[in-house]
Amino acid sequence: MLLIGAGRLSFHLGHVLRKAGFGLAGVVGRSLAKAEALGKELACPAIHLGAPLPNAGLRILAVSDDAIQAVAEMLPADGTPVIHLSGSNSLELLQAHAHRGVMWPMHSFGTGEPADFSTIPLVIDADDEATLALIGNMASTLSGHVVQLPMEQRQRLHLSAVMASNFPVFLLREASRLLTGHGIDATLLHPLWKTAAERALQDPDKAVTGPARRGDVNTMAKQLELLADEPELRRAYAALSNLILHTYHPETRGQQDL
Repeated sequence: MLLIGAGRLSFHLGHVLRKAGFGLAGVVGRSLAKAEALGKELACPAIHLGAPLPNAGLRILAVSDDAIQAVAEMLPADGTPVIHLSGSNSLELLQAHAHRGVMWPMHSFGTGEPADFSTIPLVIDADDEATLALIGNMASTLSGHVVQLPMEQRQRLHLSAVMASNFPVFLLREASRLLTGHGIDATLLHPLWKTAAERALQDPDKAVTGPARRGDVNTMAKQLELLADEPELRRAYAALSNLILHTYHPETRGQQDL
């Protein structure tokens, strides 16, 4: 395996590949210093992007979505399978290579200890059966939850992941900012957040609560007044409240929105 990229995802994937017994031919990076630092951790060579590459059975592009195509075009088209790790991008970004695929880890990778991939869903696909089998073998060694999805379904899954993960986290960030700005301890939200998340995993429909779920338009109107000096957040509150209100009180559709 050859890791191309020396960022967070390479760090986590490199550690789990090494732990699973896969040989690492090296770490390739635009910054040789970064590649050397990660290569030292993973006990493998560091290679500057653009230099000759060592032999490997698979080249893994662990780079930003915007860089996938450009980096792929820099690699020799010598028949070595190339995969990217993006959930929202097609295999066409790797069209310079005859054998191409994807392995998307559905997870948010931060700093700190290497992630445990055993419970992280890995979504895979490839343009040919041999590459798919190669990726499938690697993925099933790393995780107990591997699923093959074509591009259209990967995009829908990625959209749903953004809605289910990024949006709630950002709203918690904004709620915490509002409280802190008014001298209120933002950690008061944490027990509520944890309980809501636990209930949502059991049954998201039943876990929805609050004024919009109850149809309490007066409370929503008062809360919108409190957001008078936060126009963008006010619009977001109104849009989400209208969506909840219309879902659970369909008779309100066609009436004036908040």
